[in-house]
Formats: sequence, structure tokens, C-alpha cells
Amino acid sequence: MKKLIELYWAFFRIGGLTFGGGMAMLPMLKQEVVKKYGWSTEEELLDIYAIGQCTPGIIAINTATYIGYQQKGILGGIFGTLGMLSPSIIIITLIATILKSFIDLPVVLHALAGIRIAVCALMLQTVYSLAKAGVKNFLGLFIFLAGFLLATFTPVPTILLVVLAAVIGIVTSARKGDA
Repeated sequence: MKKLIELYWAFFRIGGLTFGGGMAMLPMLKQEVVKKYGWSTEEELLDIYAIGQCTPGIIAINTATYIGYQQKGILGGIFGTLGMLSPSIIIITLIATILKSFIDLPVVLHALAGIRIAVCALMLQTVYSLAKAGVKNFLGLFIFLAGFLLATFTPVPTILLVVLAAVIGIVTSARKGDA
């Protein structure tokens, strides 16, 4: 039961303190899941995160469910998911009831602009962390840059880019094994 409560509270903190979606939450996920609790290594977390990004649904929920399931089976998956969901439900309910009256105030507009800037900084840090962990050679750098440019400036589906990058990695590694 103790581990289930830990799963719930760890993901509650992540869900409650991370604004901006999946990319912005990766640094906090790393802090909680890898450093604090040791539920996975940094490489495993990045793999779990990538799978969570490719599967249908919200990245945060997919990641919390997977890590929870990995730790304590179905109940762990449920507790991780509920931990990630609870803050959003609470915050959205509070904001919806309170913000209606204050949305046009300059201080509220400035606060929201500040939050956007912080989210951008977290996302840039995540991109840097992913590139640092995943780019090991020139081919990796090329795949990273090509994927980034295609995802940013074209309508190519992200899942297609991920599958293509995986195929290139598999073929390249198989060729190195033959040499």
C-alpha cells in the first residue's frame, strides 16, 4: 500500500506543478521517477516517455500509467494515473469558477503570459535533454535535426517520423553487426 501511495503522490506533484503538457513535465518526471524513487533509469524513462508520446492519449497519463503498472501492476497503473489526473481536475474546476470573473484584468493576463514563458523554457530544456541523451553520433544528429525540422515546419505526422527514425536506427545497427 505504501508504494501505491508513493505512486499517487509522486504523480500528483508532477501533475500539479507542471504546466504545458508532456514536454514541460520531463524534467520533473526525471527528478521524481529516476532520482527520488529510482523507479527507472534516465534511459528507460526516455523510452517510456517516447512510447507514451506515440500511443493514443495524453503523454503524461500514458507515462504515469506505464510506470505505475511497472511498479505495482494494474493497481499501480491506476494509482499513477489518478495521481496525474487529480491535480488537473482540481485546478480546472477552480480556474473555471474563479477565472471567469477576472480574465480581463491586466495582472491575470500578465501572469498567464509569464506562465507561457516558463513553459517554453521547460520545453527547450526537455529538447536539450532528449538530444543530449539520444544523439550519439553524426547519424543521430542528422535524424534529430531532420525530425525536428520536419515536425516543426511540415504536416508530416510525428508518429511517421518516430517510426522512420526507428527503422533507420535498426537498419544502421544491423549493418554494423554485419561488418
